Amino acid sequence: MIIDDFDYELPHGLIAQKPAGARDLSRLMTLDRADRTVSHHRFRNIETLLSPSDLVVVNTTKVFPARLLGRKKTGGKAECLLLEYPNVTNNNSFSCECLIKTSRRPGKGTVIVFDESMYANVEEINDGKAQITMHYKGDIDRILQRLGRMPLPPYIKREDKDPLLADDRMRYQTVYADKTGAVAAPTAGLHFSLDLIDRLKAKGIEFVSITLHVGYGTFFPVRVKHIRNHKMHSEWYEISEGAAGKINDARRQGRRIIAVGTTSVRTLEYAAGEKGRVSAGSGECDLFIYPGYRFRVVDAMITNFHLPKSTLIMLVSAFAGREFILKAYKNAVQAGYRFYSYGDAMLII
Repeated sequence: MIIDDFDYELPHGLIAQKPAGARDLSRLMTLDRADRTVSHHRFRNIETLLSPSDLVVVNTTKVFPARLLGRKKTGGKAECLLLEYPNVTNNNSFSCECLIKTSRRPGKGTVIVFDESMYANVEEINDGKAQITMHYKGDIDRILQRLGRMPLPPYIKREDKDPLLADDRMRYQTVYADKTGAVAAPTAGLHFSLDLIDRLKAKGIEFVSITLHVGYGTFFPVRVKHIRNHKMHSEWYEISEGAAGKINDARRQGRRIIAVGTTSVRTLEYAAGEKGRVSAGSGECDLFIYPGYRFRVVDAMITNFHLPKSTLIMLVSAFAGREFILKAYKNAVQAGYRFYSYGDAMLII
């Protein structure tokens, strides 16, 4: 398959710039793979579409404020997007990869100052990514919370003093986020409110937590014509013994495994053996799912609407069929659904 097989037209006005008024008020398009039908709902009504025997797998990664605004020592503005959570080995510096945005491309030795408590030295730049050493004074978590902004994708526009920046701290984060390390939210989970989760649990639906720290690689553009030549960047994941046991028990009992988001799908499928048994453990996940892939664990998924030509639309196309997905996306455009991270949701059963 080639990259153009996963293209579609989207009016710019349908790219959501802010979330729905309440998390579970977003719209929900349901795709039935068996009879190739589409139906329309509100996300808060998903309990009518799920069964008491279902097991729902969520990604509990937590987004950290990875976007930092500063200035080069020469005076020009500079913006850094940290691509990984700081691995602090001493009390005043750490090294990491980042993306740097400046008026003129920075070179080795460039110094970027964020405030009196933190500055960065650019060590090298490869493939558009910079390796930096960050120097700081104080507690790094508190510094990032004070200086950093949530790493919203570039299609969500915010002015420097936009009041929505404060809201993003809460709304670009799932209500069950627990383990810090992501530079992008697992957006399918943004639609769940605590009240909705309580109602689903009261119905008998079981929730299981896993973790995959969403990295820049998930959204890295596919730059090859033939998609099989694309190489996924790896992302750290963890599945506990308890979570793996519950998932495997549910599979043995013939219960439906519903993955919330493409990150949960990739993690489960990566950790599964040929017969679909999920292994506990942690490590780096680099699984690229595209049409032709045979799913071993996931029976249904909740997901958002994804960018054209992205690895994410390839994944859902593998699950539901490319033509069915593109037809559903066209239907969503006609019906005025909101797209991408802060947009509406899709349930594929």
